[in-house]
Amino acid sequence: MYQENFFIPPGDNGDSIKVNIHQRTEELYRIQNQIPDNDGLITAPVIFLDDPIVFPRMISPIYIKEEESLKAIFSAQSDNRTVIALLESFDENEDQNGQSYLPIGVELAVGRLIELQDGKYTALVQSRRRVELKELVAADKITYVKAIEVIDQYRPSKRVEALMRSVRDLFKSCVEMDESLPEESYMYSLNISDPGWLSDMISTILSLPKEQRQELLVNTDPISRLKRLNSLLADELSVLELEDEIQAQVQTEVDRSQREFYLREQLRVIQNELGEGDIWTRELIELNEKLEKTPLPNPVRNQANREIERLKQMPPMAPEVGIIRTYIDWILDLPWSFSTADNLDVNHAKQVLEANHYALDKAKDRILEYIAVRSLKPKKNRQPILCFVGPPGTGKTSLGRSIADALGRNFVRLSLGGVRDEAEIRGHRRTYIGAMPGRILQTMRRAGSINPLFMLDEVDKLGADFRGDPSAALLEVLDPEQNNEFSDHYLEVSYDLSKVLFITTANTLMTIPPALMDRMEIIEFPGYIEEEKLEIANRFLIPRQLEENGLDEDSIRFENSALKKIIREYTYEAGVRNFEREIGSILRKIARAKSEEKPYPRIIKAASVSKYLGPIQFFTTEAEGTDEIGVATAIAWTENGGEIMPVEVLILDGKGNLQLTGQIGEVMQESAQAALSYLKSKAKLFKLEDDYFESVDIHIHIPEGAIPKDGPSAGITMATALTSAITQIPVHHEIGMTGEITLRGRILPVGGIREKVLAAARAGIKKVLLPIKNEKDLQDVPAAIRREIQIVFVNHMDDVLAQALQYLPGSRKISRKNAEDMQETVDNNNLIGSK
Repeated sequence: MYQENFFIPPGDNGDSIKVNIHQRTEELYRIQNQIPDNDGLITAPVIFLDDPIVFPRMISPIYIKEEESLKAIFSAQSDNRTVIALLESFDENEDQNGQSYLPIGVELAVGRLIELQDGKYTALVQSRRRVELKELVAADKITYVKAIEVIDQYRPSKRVEALMRSVRDLFKSCVEMDESLPEESYMYSLNISDPGWLSDMISTILSLPKEQRQELLVNTDPISRLKRLNSLLADELSVLELEDEIQAQVQTEVDRSQREFYLREQLRVIQNELGEGDIWTRELIELNEKLEKTPLPNPVRNQANREIERLKQMPPMAPEVGIIRTYIDWILDLPWSFSTADNLDVNHAKQVLEANHYALDKAKDRILEYIAVRSLKPKKNRQPILCFVGPPGTGKTSLGRSIADALGRNFVRLSLGGVRDEAEIRGHRRTYIGAMPGRILQTMRRAGSINPLFMLDEVDKLGADFRGDPSAALLEVLDPEQNNEFSDHYLEVSYDLSKVLFITTANTLMTIPPALMDRMEIIEFPGYIEEEKLEIANRFLIPRQLEENGLDEDSIRFENSALKKIIREYTYEAGVRNFEREIGSILRKIARAKSEEKPYPRIIKAASVSKYLGPIQFFTTEAEGTDEIGVATAIAWTENGGEIMPVEVLILDGKGNLQLTGQIGEVMQESAQAALSYLKSKAKLFKLEDDYFESVDIHIHIPEGAIPKDGPSAGITMATALTSAITQIPVHHEIGMTGEITLRGRILPVGGIREKVLAAARAGIKKVLLPIKNEKDLQDVPAAIRREIQIVFVNHMDDVLAQALQYLPGSRKISRKNAEDMQETVDNNNLIGSK
């Protein structure tokens, strides 16, 4: 920060300068100023300086390297005269190869020249005054300058005095905070009464950037110069204060670290004197002993030994110690060989599954088959990868827990819903701060054994983004050919997952990637039918809710009619979660009445359900009461079970347009187009006029338009309703149907037959039309339902029309006029029948 006032050449011990500094200063004072000519201009040799800038009245060493400047100095010294120093400055208006100079220079008295080892010269100079450049003249290889003296002009006032005091105070603060600034400089500034001299002296002491020093030099107004210096001093002081604050913080941290080190050393010496030894050494010994006792595969043991050796070579406070220690703890905590003994008693497993769950026969049979095969001790023992697929609340997760109880295995569960980062499965590499193994190994540590029942919930709800696809990472986990060497990024050694019984759950297969689904054995969980829900309620739900609500000692009973009312009018689901909530809601109200010592019923009847649960929430769709034209009943499957779905068709005057409403999906729209095309192909057989379809608009509507509908199952229903509306032949109202239609009128099989037939029975349907290829699915329908409903298998649309319509079309030619007359006749007949 401080500008030295004399110069010591490199390689010189400086004695010659220090001894003669007083003599050299006197020489500077003996050098005379240039005397102005008659025109008031000062003519003097020129030397060119780049840096340092020497302010008036200041003494400073300079370098001279240009030969022209040396000649100018020699010429001036021969006459005991001063020189004028010009400062180079790049001018943007001139050519880049040209030179320009500041308009203000300084008159210098140059002392004795001293030659340096590199051929350059140095000299001690005293700046006398500012001069304003007027003209440059070259003569005898020396450049002369004509300049005029710049005289500081100001008027003394209280404002000037206040400004000088402010500058001195700021300068004092800078001197106190900056050790490189001599304290004498502030004392010297107190003796200066001239504002221009004060600004030049402080500008010399401060180590300002070259641009700012040039700015102060060319400023000829002493007051303006002093104001600018006041601003620069304020900036410098703020930087010094910030630097001081940072140094204080650093010093505090250093002192704290030194203090901790000193205390730790004292603690170590005290522990050694007491025979307790070093804590770090003792921890390493304990870690080695734990490693020796833990059964590990050889590659894992070698990896752990290498990490412990690294720990031994590190100081206890090294930042990497915690990372390595956490890694070793993970290796030692994971189960590498410990396994629980499987209970392979098939009868015991059957009893456990039957006691905890009703229905779900396919899943139970698959588990019993697995236990039976294991009991025969096959040479290759592969664990199945099962995937339970079904609507929410059908018992997928609870069945997994029961399977673990039946086998005697530890049960662990991992929810994959919303997981979007591949590292959640495989972990992060140890190079990242806060790295951890993936969720698979975290759950295995929680399991405590190498053969748990591992349930991966909501596998269909995995996401994918820029961080990777976690479903791709699961391919290795759920592949029996690969998971015996599962690789986690954090662990960096293979881990055996082949002994784990993986069970995944999903609500739908649509969002599961094909490669992942190929590795799993799919077991579908159909929605519970009404009879199954009644049995589940009596066996499990009611006893559990009685216990949870403090009524287990009371003999409270639900009639089946009350439970059916809850199922039909207060829940709409394939599972039993909401069903159990409604039962719990009734029992909570009874518990409140009991706690208030009010009378409460012991038997819950259907008539009292509305009293506890309020108005009906869902209305069951019932079959039509009379035969109607253009209305046929479809049987649909939803995630909440089966239900009937009326299809309405209306024929209007128009131009051959087809309109579909009721929030119909793309597949159902295509089925409607196929049904209409089939009907057009039968125009001659049905004796329709040639231009019939060009003169009418057809509107197909499926009620409950707020509910999305899709799928090909309603194909034959829409074809039947279209045929009825066009031919004006009523459809039998007690018939329900399902099946996909082709353009040739063939009927293809569909899914959900069990749920559809049960829904038809609940809605009062007497006859159900099914595709002939769905005959195999009837074995899932209860025998009582098969006896109650007449099931007819159809192979072609002609078979459907023969069953559904009151009579076959084609007996007379159909036109728009007689179709309207037939519709009016049917409406009148229905009106009379209703009366």
